[in-house]
Amino acid sequence: MRTRAFLITAALAALLPAAAPAQTPAPKLSAPKICMNCHKPAANEVYGNFDNVAFKSQAIQLGVDDAKEIVRFDAKALKVVDADAAKTPEHLRDVKKGHEALVRYVEKDGQKWATEIRFKGPVQVAKEDLVDYALVRKLVDQGKGNFMLVDSRPLPRFQQGTIPGAVNIPYPAWDKVKDRLPADKSALVVFFCQGVTCQMSPLSQRKAIRMGYTNTKVYHEGVPEWQTRDYLETRPEFVKEAYVDKDIPAIVLDVRTPENSQSGHIKGAVNMPADTVAKQAKTFPAAKLQAPIIVYDGQGGPDAIAAARALIKSGQTNVQVVKGGLAGWQAAGFAIEAGVPTATKVSYVPRPRPGAIPVAEFQKLATNTPPDVLILDVRNQDEANAGMIKGAVLIPEEELLARMGELPKDKRIVAHCTTGIRAEMAYHKLKDAGFKQVAFLNEEIDVAKNGTFKITPKQ
Repeated sequence: MRTRAFLITAALAALLPAAAPAQTPAPKLSAPKICMNCHKPAANEVYGNFDNVAFKSQAIQLGVDDAKEIVRFDAKALKVVDADAAKTPEHLRDVKKGHEALVRYVEKDGQKWATEIRFKGPVQVAKEDLVDYALVRKLVDQGKGNFMLVDSRPLPRFQQGTIPGAVNIPYPAWDKVKDRLPADKSALVVFFCQGVTCQMSPLSQRKAIRMGYTNTKVYHEGVPEWQTRDYLETRPEFVKEAYVDKDIPAIVLDVRTPENSQSGHIKGAVNMPADTVAKQAKTFPAAKLQAPIIVYDGQGGPDAIAAARALIKSGQTNVQVVKGGLAGWQAAGFAIEAGVPTATKVSYVPRPRPGAIPVAEFQKLATNTPPDVLILDVRNQDEANAGMIKGAVLIPEEELLARMGELPKDKRIVAHCTTGIRAEMAYHKLKDAGFKQVAFLNEEIDVAKNGTFKITPKQ
């Protein structure tokens, strides 16, 4: 009977479809893809962009492309080096978000513990090879001549705005596009990239010299300095590819007359005649938000440039002029709206960080938590002693990896801390662990002893 049962079971199994192989998550990168062209992190190293530090849970968050890497640290043992200068861990509070960082770590109790964090310093370039903003501005104003401005950054960065008139020769794709360099090897070629810590323009210069170019320079400060002093240039197809297609919020500013704007404009544009922009600059989002402001006129001429420079003067640092203006937009085959009133007030809502929950939604969930939602408090015990949201579960962020088994996977988990930093770290840890319904509050919140709370938006 056992043999017969086995044969029947085997026959039935053969008729059933094979079970799908278990899906294993893709391994995390140890460095952003673009950085792998210049950096090869060793074992127990991760290279990325500094995102946040939480001293209460002693954790550092790095951005590695679209992923987040979170490492713990002991403030008494962590070695901090910035531009080859030794610093104390307190220096982490002052590091600018996005700064390139290399973390060396050890594995302990299933977590990565940083032993050292190094922030990238300026790339060394010979003094005689450097040019400054004034020289580059002179070339931009000149427009034509026996020179070329070369943007060494990858295409996606180039699409988000470049120095006017620049040609994109990305260092990572050098061998494929080096024929874009001028035929005259005695022509002045000025390379630039993403600032003094970026290696792409100095490395591009070296490659050009090896090819026989005899008059090469580096604008070391590059785009980060330029965009604080002058406008960037973009193209209609780049506006579509970098902003419209990716649904990235931006302010599109039509600086023609109201009559011309109503006769045809880019969908979603705000009409603000060029000669009124300086007076209305205060109505734009705070400069610290670095809102993309895309300015156009009829032909990409002086009106758009004047309006852009007025916004730069007011403190904006991400102002782009559309090359060719509305005529260029139409020539590229993109539709316009006609006969529809153009908006006259600037509105900008930045894209939230992945996983961030709107304040109003959090307030609703935390005030009357549904059965399928869990409010996760990732503050420390001493903070929670001063007051917790009614019904919330307390698991300090630094204990989360060890205590994930206490959390249900069939509920939506919404994390909060005091400022949003540890809550975001908790969000990424939960996502990495396979929790599907996760969100976090990216705002400052103060919880009273009776469980009531006050949220102060960061913006």
